Amino acid sequence: MTIDHLDAQLVALLAAEPRIGVLECSRRLNVARGTVQARLDRMAEKGVITGYGPDIDPAALGFDVTAFVTLHIRQVAGHVPVADQLALVPEVLEVHTITGGGDMLCRVVARSNADLQRVIDLIVDVQGVVRTESVIALDTPVPYRTLPLVRAAGG
Repeated sequence: MTIDHLDAQLVALLAAEPRIGVLECSRRLNVARGTVQARLDRMAEKGVITGYGPDIDPAALGFDVTAFVTLHIRQVAGHVPVADQLALVPEVLEVHTITGGGDMLCRVVARSNADLQRVIDLIVDVQGVVRTESVIALDTPVPYRTLPLVRAAGG
């Protein structure tokens, strides 16, 4: 789906002020309320907007360690059974199937380095996981973001 400049402005406004309502968006963007609602509905239907919930900082919840864990899995049953089991581990925030030296990449959080060992042990215990390789993130100079991409796509 392509988005235009107004879509990009709308997403940027909602990203900056997530609690703003549709009516206030329409006032600030100088368009009809129905236009704002229709564009939000269209972008949600097409999967551009995937949620309206609060963003959570794991560190604020006491999960100060972030790590990326590459998994090597047995290819007999594929990645779906492994992903289903990984989804049961609360500290596993994301799982991606990947190309390269491994089969899956997980972003995980832990309360400490010692707690990270516990989380990795849970991952290694998942049936189908052969071995893992981990790297600990020291800092996040560019956090996950999509707004620059939205602005570029919106012209």
